[in-house]
Amino acid sequence: MSLETAWLALLGLLLAGYFVLGGYDYGAQMLHPFLGRDGQEAGQEGRQEEKRTSKNAALDAIAPFFLGNEVWLVGFAGVMFGAFPHLEGSLLTGLYPLIVAILTGLVVGNAAVQLRRRAHSARGRRMWDALIVFGGVVPAVSWGLVVGLLLHGVPRRADDSFHIGPGEVFAPFVLACGATAVLLFAAHGAAFVALRSGPGLAARARRLGARLLAGVAVAGTLALLLTLFGAGASMSNRTTSAVIAALLVAALATAWWHLDRGHGVPAFAATCAATALPVVLLGAGHYPYLLITRAGAGLDIDHAITDDATLKILSGFGVLVIPTILAYQFWSWWAFRGRTGHRHPSYF
Repeated sequence: MSLETAWLALLGLLLAGYFVLGGYDYGAQMLHPFLGRDGQEAGQEGRQEEKRTSKNAALDAIAPFFLGNEVWLVGFAGVMFGAFPHLEGSLLTGLYPLIVAILTGLVVGNAAVQLRRRAHSARGRRMWDALIVFGGVVPAVSWGLVVGLLLHGVPRRADDSFHIGPGEVFAPFVLACGATAVLLFAAHGAAFVALRSGPGLAARARRLGARLLAGVAVAGTLALLLTLFGAGASMSNRTTSAVIAALLVAALATAWWHLDRGHGVPAFAATCAATALPVVLLGAGHYPYLLITRAGAGLDIDHAITDDATLKILSGFGVLVIPTILAYQFWSWWAFRGRTGHRHPSYF
């Protein structure tokens, strides 16, 4: 493997890692208002207290990892700035509105999750609840639109830059990708909440996750049909793309099967694979291009990456930084293993 390909693989690993780890944060935030007990599951007396406790438990599932997961996004941005400056210049400029939406959602969602408990009235809690959902939905939709735009092909100008407008964002295929991402991240969050929560909340999260995966199948099928009829993805490597798409379908089916039968660990493993595979599809399906136009040409790896001398310097830092990130993640998972409410206190 060449040094250029290794850095491209690292870029993809960091983004896929963020989709997996940040994805369940988005999902838990989106599902935060919907995981309380209903009238059939709890008696009339104390029903509101049970509902409040369930909602807090859903947030507590992500609490120990909430801000730490964003280190993967920081790492992705750092690698893109350092190793792929020409990609960064084109991508961040062209996708500026969506990048701003992602960052806005992150800031608002993080603040709302941490400040919700400070509310002293039901109206205040409802406001923070709405902002928590906003902080999950907006980044999830925006990432789905970004993936859809990159799969669909970007409009390229004579100076090799590109700029998206409403016509590109509201293309049917791109919207289908946005809907698929929202439902997929929500299902991933449900699988994570089921894995981390007590039996009652876990059962409700599994049922909700299975229904959300059915929605993913509908939205994903629409994106696939648009591709088959020439209005969807523009892939350089069609055979590779077909294999990855088949793996994605298998991961979704596996996740649904295990959620439906109450198998928490394999269901979450399958949703992890499903959230990571779109990044693999982007990288392997377009290789050696990093940005592709509807005509098929685009920005390839040779023109996107920095010079060899800079890559060698960056590699020295990468050898230290990447293992540190991985070690931190494994340590945090080990330290906060187990279900909420048993070993760990309530955070939110």
